[in-house]
Amino acid sequence: MLLANVVETSRRIAETSKRLAKIDLLAALLRQLHGEEIDIVVSFLSARTRQGRIGVGYGALRGAAAHPAERPGLEIVDIDRAFAEIAATRGTRARVQILHQLLARATRPEQQFLAGLIGGELRQGALEGIMIEGVARAANLPADRVRHAAMIAGDIAAIARSALEKGVAGLDEHRVRLFQPLQPMLAQAAGDVAEAVGDLGETALEYKLDGARVQVHKSGGDVVVFSRALNDVTAAVPEVVQAVRAMPANELILDGEVLSLKPDGRPQPFQVTMRRFGRRLDIGSLRAALPLTPSWFDLLYLDGAGLLDEPQSRRFAALEKIAPVVPHLTTSDAGKAREFLQSALEMGHEGVMAKARDAIYAVGARGRAWLKVKHVHTLDLVILAAEWGNGRRRGWLSNLHLGARDTEKGGFAMLGKTFKGLTDEMLAWQTRELLKLEIARDGYAVFVEPKLVAEIAFNEIQVSPRYPSGLALRFARVKRYRPDKSAADSDTFQTVQKIATGRG
Repeated sequence: MLLANVVETSRRIAETSKRLAKIDLLAALLRQLHGEEIDIVVSFLSARTRQGRIGVGYGALRGAAAHPAERPGLEIVDIDRAFAEIAATRGTRARVQILHQLLARATRPEQQFLAGLIGGELRQGALEGIMIEGVARAANLPADRVRHAAMIAGDIAAIARSALEKGVAGLDEHRVRLFQPLQPMLAQAAGDVAEAVGDLGETALEYKLDGARVQVHKSGGDVVVFSRALNDVTAAVPEVVQAVRAMPANELILDGEVLSLKPDGRPQPFQVTMRRFGRRLDIGSLRAALPLTPSWFDLLYLDGAGLLDEPQSRRFAALEKIAPVVPHLTTSDAGKAREFLQSALEMGHEGVMAKARDAIYAVGARGRAWLKVKHVHTLDLVILAAEWGNGRRRGWLSNLHLGARDTEKGGFAMLGKTFKGLTDEMLAWQTRELLKLEIARDGYAVFVEPKLVAEIAFNEIQVSPRYPSGLALRFARVKRYRPDKSAADSDTFQTVQKIATGRG
């Protein structure tokens, strides 16, 4: 298929605000694809390449500029191969040359599409939820079946080809498998613990630990530990591997948190725990200085049986028999729930999780079956830009532009700025990381790819005519960065609206 067909579909998707029209456009395009074209186009219209980041930044993209071709002639598979070659090539100059040759074969609209794709700025409204609907429509399959398979596989691109070529049988190939990580189930925020218990009735309460979430797969003596982002971090956590090997089960998949504890049993700050997951590690000395303690809160697979569709109460009961579990309480009494929350806070933890006892494990979903109750209001927001600091902060990127993911319109809704809560160490770190993500700048600010997530504490949300979103955070401050989360895991503008109106 020609790239021109994909670009035209992308343009038409971006120009319509109607969800069903977007789905129809996607389905019509997908029905024309064959073989690996499906994988490539689904990735492109989900705003990414099959190769991930290919080592081309904003400067290199400018350096690769070329006069546009007069007529479209670029095939999708040719672009994918060029991206693979760029990703495998060392040296900026060589990568720029390959990209220049590719762009010289593209028309102006195609160049703009490719630049947006490479730079992380492609905005055509084909969000993953809509892509799932498009694949389902094209393959004539129930959207729920496609969504479930995509969540288990961890990516819609991973199952689109199976769905389009094999139908239901293709979806059945994507089931829970050992050493194939699953997207974690997520929680929504609740105003207070009494509200959570009121919503859920008899509720499973657990300490909300401020650690690193992990998913562990075991088969015999083989153990693999995955991070929240589904990266293999086994080498970084040998004590976790050792603990799981000793469990009385031959095969299992565990969901839990690991954290470094102080001598008094209270948790170290999140950033301290995350030192165990750096790129260059001296595992021996780090393990001695910052030993990790795992606490488990869910069991997804046990000795040949998948447990995703079992209720939380049964999964947790099975988990208690084989592993050390997170501190917990089952109650429908709001007073007892408040006491449990207070005990979690007194121990230095973030708050509590409140879970419906009859809830299945909804892979990758964020619903009302799991509710998180924290001591302070916080949101996980994406950094959209940062302004250069003044005075003592001169030379550092300081004032952060904060954005919430807009699931209806696409992109991010800006909720204000903050420079509060930043230590010198954080200023230096964010300056380095944000400059790596730079896509543009003016005399005051550096605009970046929307990838870096920070946990932002705030007092309240107020109406603000200053921002197009109409809302702004009051007394916002940076609590911490969340390198374990992607922009897709950040809080949505729709959640912000609910909090602002007292419904969140």
